[in-house]
Amino acid sequence: MADDQTTLQPGAAPASSGPSARIVLTVLAHPDPRRVGARCLLPRSGAVELSRRSPAFDGAPLDDPYLSRKASQLSVSRGALRIEPNLAGAEVRVDGNPLSGARSFSVDELDVGVVLELGGRVTLLAQQVAEGPREVEACGLVGISDGVEEIRRQIRQVADLGVSVLIRGESGVGKELVASAIHRGSARRDGPFLAVNMAALTPTTAASALFGHRRGAFTGADRPRSGLFREADGGTLFLDEIGEAPPELQAMLLRALETGQVQPVGQDLPIDVDVRVIAATDASLEDAIASGRFRLPLLHRLSGFELVVPPLRARREDVALLLIAFLREELAAVGEAHRLDPTPAGADAWLPSSLVARLCSAAWPGNVRQLRNVARQLVIASRGADRLRLTPAVERALGETSASPSSSSPPAVTVDSASTPSARPADIDEDALLAALRTHGFRPTATARALGISKTSLYALIEVSPRVRKARDLTADEITAALDAAGGVEGAAQRLEVSARGLRLRMTELGLGSGVNQSG
Repeated sequence: MADDQTTLQPGAAPASSGPSARIVLTVLAHPDPRRVGARCLLPRSGAVELSRRSPAFDGAPLDDPYLSRKASQLSVSRGALRIEPNLAGAEVRVDGNPLSGARSFSVDELDVGVVLELGGRVTLLAQQVAEGPREVEACGLVGISDGVEEIRRQIRQVADLGVSVLIRGESGVGKELVASAIHRGSARRDGPFLAVNMAALTPTTAASALFGHRRGAFTGADRPRSGLFREADGGTLFLDEIGEAPPELQAMLLRALETGQVQPVGQDLPIDVDVRVIAATDASLEDAIASGRFRLPLLHRLSGFELVVPPLRARREDVALLLIAFLREELAAVGEAHRLDPTPAGADAWLPSSLVARLCSAAWPGNVRQLRNVARQLVIASRGADRLRLTPAVERALGETSASPSSSSPPAVTVDSASTPSARPADIDEDALLAALRTHGFRPTATARALGISKTSLYALIEVSPRVRKARDLTADEITAALDAAGGVEGAAQRLEVSARGLRLRMTELGLGSGVNQSG
């Protein structure tokens, strides 16, 4: 059913009429790895040919001699994409299956991204992206997705302000990398950048580690310690996993943030420090506050500005770029950097296009950290071998397939042209957010469009809202009961008030892919 673009929720400003999304093809795999990340922006409406010679990706065609000159047809209409493969040309595969006839892909499918393989040589991602200026500076972040672009924009907005920053995001998304980018963009860039994992501090050592101690302050204190706050003076201190800070330490952190002073253990007088604090968490601090495990005033002090790093599965076009970057590092370490040289004519690529397609369809519960580990596994297992070899760990990662809408082949859905975000996320209250999510079946594209905000802003609102349930928090028993009661994933998602895609991903994480009712 088409999205109702006339529905506006309380607190949302009317969306403007300018288009904000276009369908783009991104190169995920190519015999020349330097082409990975190249893009072709499709017209808002009309048809283009897809072949060896057309269209142009960043100014140049795919130009692989093993791709046929006999073109497949791509047609764009009202945000949906239709592909008509030329059965006499290069084989086109979607989700690993040959495309034997014309098929349409809806806006929701393109929102997730559709992986296309051409002739076993080239892999592309078809998806919707936001139009608008791109950030010139990469900020040390690899990626071309809208999510990464939004993070870069937010880094540039906050870096030079000196306020404390709270970075939210799942484990492994690169929160420390974002913190480092904020530091490098600030006036403190020449000062120290120190990081500490709060989960690694015990209640007995935490105060000493952060604030220092004088000699003889406690048993074993045979020498004084300055502490991380004083060591980071003039620079930035990154407190990772802040939600794990021991309760007795939180009051001391709050005082340090409020006064700019620290008091070493066993010392009577406080010491002035000039430190910018950036904190990060993959937990719900709101839930921790509700249960008495975290102090609300400390959250307010830490969150002078908040940003949310999207998970890797929400930015599939970045997977290939990150993979290539990690492979280059690992191959250089073992003296085999030549593996990623352009593939000679007539030879098979060391990194198969089909493998990249599978990697870009994985769910990546461990995010960028997990992808880096997979790259290392591939290089070590294939060291000295003519062909790339897979390890059991890589096979497990490949088995964590992202449940994209394209896998169920629903009929095409067409919607009105997307509109430029025009509302301020800060002006959208909890009631408006929940109403919009429920009206649009918890689908992010439709909900963001109705609220007049970007998807990244929507994800940020959802992340910090204690009233919006997250699929990652669902238990196996809850999901099984909802599936039995609703008769399928779509109905279960409505009962649980989460997106169907998020529910499928959570089911994959919990191993509920079989033995439960998934019809519909």
